Amino acid sequence: MYLFLKAIHIIAIISWMAGLLYLPRLFIYHVSAKKGSDKSETFKLMETRLMRVIMNPAMIVSWLLGLYLAFGVPVVDMKTDMWFHIKLLLVLGLTAVHMMMAGFRKKFENDANEKSEKYFRIFNEVPTVLMILIVLLVVMKPF
Repeated sequence: MYLFLKAIHIIAIISWMAGLLYLPRLFIYHVSAKKGSDKSETFKLMETRLMRVIMNPAMIVSWLLGLYLAFGVPVVDMKTDMWFHIKLLLVLGLTAVHMMMAGFRKKFENDANEKSEKYFRIFNEVPTVLMILIVLLVVMKPF
């Protein structure tokens, strides 16, 4: 059962990351759409569905299974596995990015976005950097 839950955890993470990497791209394109246009309304629908149908459930499953795998089936030594503490902080960072994206989506939904295309292009790199660091920590366990 452990390996099955671990596989589901990895699938959830992949789904969550796909959303974290794609949603800012939608924001980049949405910035250039005229408010109230068909294009803008289509982006609103795409952003909402991505967040509610894929990203939110994937984040919840990632967190629940991750916590269960770490604490319910103790495979991490909390006293000596510093890599895990750092990973957990980075995952909290991913969660903060997710929440920021939810806020951006809400502003777009209300035609109240104030951020530029350049802002979203830079912001789009944040989840990538966090993901790279998390994967390196999990695979290499340097501390």
